[in-house]
Amino acid sequence: MAQQAYDVIVIGSGPGGYVAAIRASQLGLKVAVIERENLGGICLNWGCIPTKALLRSAEVFHLMHRAKEYGLKAEGISFDLDAVVKRSRGVAGQLSAGIGHLMKKNKVSVFMGTATLTAPGKVSVKTDVKADVKSDVKSDKGTQELTAPHIILATGARARELPGLEADGERVWSYRHALAPKRMPKDLLVIGSGAIGIEFASFFNTLGAKTTVVEVMDRILPVEDAEIGAFAKKQFVRQGMTILEKTTVTKLERGKDKVTAHLESGGKTTTVEFDTVISAVGIVGNTEGLGLEKLGVTVDRTHVVTDEYCRTGVEGLYAIGDLAGAPWLAHKASHEGVMVAEMIAGQKVHPIKPGSIPGCTYCHPQIASVGLTEAKAKEAGHEVRVGRFPFIGNGKAIALGEPEGMVKTVFDAKTGELLGAHMVGAEVTELIQGYTIARTLETTEAELMHTVFPHPTLSEMMHESVLDAYGRALHF
Repeated sequence: MAQQAYDVIVIGSGPGGYVAAIRASQLGLKVAVIERENLGGICLNWGCIPTKALLRSAEVFHLMHRAKEYGLKAEGISFDLDAVVKRSRGVAGQLSAGIGHLMKKNKVSVFMGTATLTAPGKVSVKTDVKADVKSDVKSDKGTQELTAPHIILATGARARELPGLEADGERVWSYRHALAPKRMPKDLLVIGSGAIGIEFASFFNTLGAKTTVVEVMDRILPVEDAEIGAFAKKQFVRQGMTILEKTTVTKLERGKDKVTAHLESGGKTTTVEFDTVISAVGIVGNTEGLGLEKLGVTVDRTHVVTDEYCRTGVEGLYAIGDLAGAPWLAHKASHEGVMVAEMIAGQKVHPIKPGSIPGCTYCHPQIASVGLTEAKAKEAGHEVRVGRFPFIGNGKAIALGEPEGMVKTVFDAKTGELLGAHMVGAEVTELIQGYTIARTLETTEAELMHTVFPHPTLSEMMHESVLDAYGRALHF
């Protein structure tokens, strides 16, 4: 069989893979993408985007119930779960189709199938359908042999399953089942309080499910600043959630219409019945079947080991995104994809700085952060100055009817370096980018203090938090 030669082959078309392909093509390289399921990967189809669509529906539902607070009338408020899910799937489908358009526009060849690295620079693709987006050619089942001096692994990750807690799609759900639920849970257990677990807990709790969140660590949202996590917990409890920290689910007994969960805490085990369980206990990298062992690629705890430039140690082979380890964020994958594509094209690039990658959780209230937490900053040896500003002191937040929240900033006391920023409250996932830019520009407290923030906006709280770190807050 004749081999098809490319400059770059990208395996996986998620936010890392498709962006890498586009950038490589922009730089004049001949590019192929291999995708085994859906263009756009997990993020667009079964992750970031459809969850945000669900959460938006829940947010509107929540606001409708608060209509009286705004001088409005709304009666007979209810929801249609099937319609909510249909909208979410429609949003995902629209964006996935958009990726196909981008591939065609950028002259990237797309092969729908499963890839295996057979030798350095060689990939075998078992295809159900070959979709060459350039020419819209489709062929029957078969095997395509592709070659390229540069191969980018962007195969992503999938939900981790713990023994005895595996999803079955009926009573125990993974994130995929939760994104297209067959029914509305009444008594819901969410195992894990990271971003995925908390977002699903927030969605179903807002729609009326009696929701319990179990976290094995000593606090929920364990990667966030402790003060922000504690504030969020109070809001979740106020909304009716039950939060169980330092608790382990040791066993699930599955019945026809219920699941009995064995919960262990402090050496004692109790049993609680739920009709639905969502397991959100982390992810594992998609390394199987790629032929990595044969090529000598190092894999550590399901993630490909790379250097700061995403190089695997095998000449011409790179790994980006979730496959290459934390932080497991779509925007990190995209940035790595661009970096690798530009490096392949001979451009000078800068490695990604994990400490300047923002993280967002789209629950209610929203949570966003970048850089070091106060505790981590102190552990790293910094003498810190910390500023805080509450939403209740901001005119726009009060006008929006969203007075619950906080902005927290952490500075190096000696240099004024912005070490970290942490937020909880309305729209903070949109605000955090201001601090992210500040960290990229190596901005100190002086520049932030001298920056004029528009009024009335939520962003004014960012300014006030900086001022507070130096005893200069004006409105609280």
